Amino acid sequence: MSLIGDLRVLYNMALRPVRGENHAERMNNFYSGQAADYDDFRRRLLQGRERLWQKMLADVPYQDTVWMDMGGGTGSNLHFFGPAIERLGKVYVVDLAGSLLEVADRRIHESGWKNIETAEADATKYVPKEGSVDAVTFSYSLTMIPDWFAAIDHAWNVLRPGGRIGVVDFYVSRKYPAAEHRKHSWAKRSFWPQWFAYDNVFPSPDHVPYLHRKFEPLFFEEHLTRIPWFPNPFFKMPYYIFIGRKQY
Repeated sequence: MSLIGDLRVLYNMALRPVRGENHAERMNNFYSGQAADYDDFRRRLLQGRERLWQKMLADVPYQDTVWMDMGGGTGSNLHFFGPAIERLGKVYVVDLAGSLLEVADRRIHESGWKNIETAEADATKYVPKEGSVDAVTFSYSLTMIPDWFAAIDHAWNVLRPGGRIGVVDFYVSRKYPAAEHRKHSWAKRSFWPQWFAYDNVFPSPDHVPYLHRKFEPLFFEEHLTRIPWFPNPFFKMPYYIFIGRKQY
């Protein structure tokens, strides 16, 4: 953990204005000043990613598997594959922020992976050359995609029948969630969306219901996590892990 690195990230998150005429420009503007420090800070902030990958890898085939990590940024999620990464057919790291993908390209080159490719592209539109895929993951990226409905619909379209989607992200519950899901306090439902919106991150009460409607649920958990350097350590941010299957 680097104090200077954390301060750079916190400055970009809390003080530096986000500028740009479109989503791609805003993404690049937001991350350009913190790309080098991004992974260390997010490792403490973005919980549940390793668990998502463990669960996903237990259910997908390996040989010739095509996997897309949407909003994959620096490629830090690639390490969650472990040795299994060598047995996958192809992994695409898709992101609009070129500054983050530069870090991903260095990571891929240094690791010697030959079956990994980055794509600076829109997660609501990108289709790999294979045309369809076996697995799609969104790791804390749905909250940063303005038209996240379109991103989920696009994932459904490119998944092969029986393919898996895995999502881990921040969220808040609906005022009246489904009986089997957690209900968050008014304070959580009001404060966190406003706090994150400054950075164009939008925790939604509709992620969880829409994913459950669109896909056959295979795994779902709801958790709370601390925000690094946040003044109140007891006021925690909700996040969820979802794995679903595109039905045949």
